[in-house]
This record gives sequence, C-alpha cells and structure tokens, in this order.
Amino acid sequence: AEETMDPRFMKSDLNLLQLIKAGKEGVFYQARMSRGTCKGHNMFTCKISVRPKHVDVEVSIMRKLMHHKNILQLLDWNTTEEPYILILEYVSYGTLRTFLQTNRANLSADAELQSLLTIASYHIALAMQHLRSKMIVHCDLALRNIMVNRFPWEVKVAEFGLARDLTSLTIEDLRPQRVPLRWYPPEYFKNNYYSFKGDVWAFGIVLWEMQMFGTLPYPDLETSEAVVYHICIGHKNTNPEGCRPEILHIMRDCWQEPYTLRPSFTDIIQMLEDVMENDAVRNSWINSFQYFT
Repeated sequence: AEETMDPRFMKSDLNLLQLIKAGKEGVFYQARMSRGTCKGHNMFTCKISVRPKHVDVEVSIMRKLMHHKNILQLLDWNTTEEPYILILEYVSYGTLRTFLQTNRANLSADAELQSLLTIASYHIALAMQHLRSKMIVHCDLALRNIMVNRFPWEVKVAEFGLARDLTSLTIEDLRPQRVPLRWYPPEYFKNNYYSFKGDVWAFGIVLWEMQMFGTLPYPDLETSEAVVYHICIGHKNTNPEGCRPEILHIMRDCWQEPYTLRPSFTDIIQMLEDVMENDAVRNSWINSFQYFT
C-alpha cells in the first residue's frame, strides 16, 4: 500500500541550496523544504535522478540497508513524476573526494594523517560489510560516492544507482551499464563478472584515492581503452608516497588475482581494527610519556 501513496512532497516544495556533486547517476544537492521539515529534518541531501528506470530498484535497496551509521540514509522519495527525487540525510561536508581535495594543505601537515585516513577507511569497510550481509553489491564504490558529515568518524557510503540486490536478480539487471572503468576489476572486462570481490577491488582503489587526496586513479592514462587494457594485463596503481605499510598491504590484497584471493570485508575490518588498536596504544604511550617529561 505504501508504494501507491500520493507523493509526500513535490519538487516545488524543495529549496535546493548548494550543489554537492553531479554524476552519471544523478545530481546531489544540500536542500531543505520551503516550508516545514522532512520527517523532522530541517536540512537534508537531495538526489535528483537522471536515470528514472532504475530509481525504484535504488529505493528498494536503500530501504533494505536502512539504519547503518556509515550508509547515507533514505528519508523520503518521490518516484511518481519526473524528475525522480530521493531525500537523504544531511551531510555537512559533501563528498570525501571534495573534502580531501579542499583540505589537502592542512591534512598533509597533520602528523596524525595516516591514523585519520585509517579511521575513515574502517567506517567505509563497515558500510561495505553491511551491504555484503544484505546480499547487495554496490558496483560504484569510489571516493566521490562517500559523504562526510564529520571527518574521519562520520563518513557514509552513498549512491546506489548502480547497486544490485543479488537476492532478486532478473536477467536485465546483469546487462552491463555505463560503468566507472577506473574502479572496476579485471574479471569484469575479461568475463563480464562483478560480485562482492569487485567491491573489494574498488575499496582498494578508494584507499589509494584517499592517500592521493582525490587524484583520479591511473592518472597517466587518458582513454577508456588504455585504462581497460592496463587493468587487464595486470598493471596496478603505483604506491602512494607516505602511505603507511599496513594500508599499502590491504590495498594490494584488494587487487589480488584471481579475485578468490582477495580478502572479505570482514577480513579487512579485522586488519583495520588491528592498525587502529596499534595507533591507540602508541598515542596513549606518547601521551603518558609527555606527562612524565
């Protein structure tokens, strides 16, 4: 019954304040209602979809993923008329990619940068493990699709426009769409195969992007053909300068071939927890040392 209800808001009710990002799947704005609130939220993120055919799938996937602190939450939607609109929870800093690009100077100078990036990575991994537990493949995990409310503790995976629910697959869902080539694994180009281990590969690319402050992966390659060829013959992104060895190790693990060798998100969470634990021990040791000197 809920699906056939009249829309709870119209486009004319929305006050679009600031563009967060424009992508192939849709346009994200910071927004609010011109009067009243959306379920008690004064401010929110609004996605205007450019691919109406997929929006109902997107809504059903987001509803299935509800209530996870590291996934951008769906508050409301209007899919009865174009343009289709999703209302999502508010984030104060837009995408993680823009955040890192904008704050590069300050962050580069921060002695704790590697610890901060590790914490952010951990929260992204938690979101991805939640997707895995619900049998959902993201298919578009990239730095531009992670939102920041408070860095590095509140980062949220967003953009489910390409996501697939493996419990309700139809043949049509498997047809290749326009895909973000630079984030896709070799098995996709060789065998048209993408599953959870594809998301793991993309997570490795996200770790690389974070270390590089939002640089485009494979920065030296200009054409799609060059990127696909490069990935298929087994070339990888070069090691980011200054990256801590533990993160480099996880990154490389995410790019293992065949894909069966890649860790699961549960494994990745365990590895990141170990790194964070060591950081905590080191910091408390440094603090107590300062206390005595």
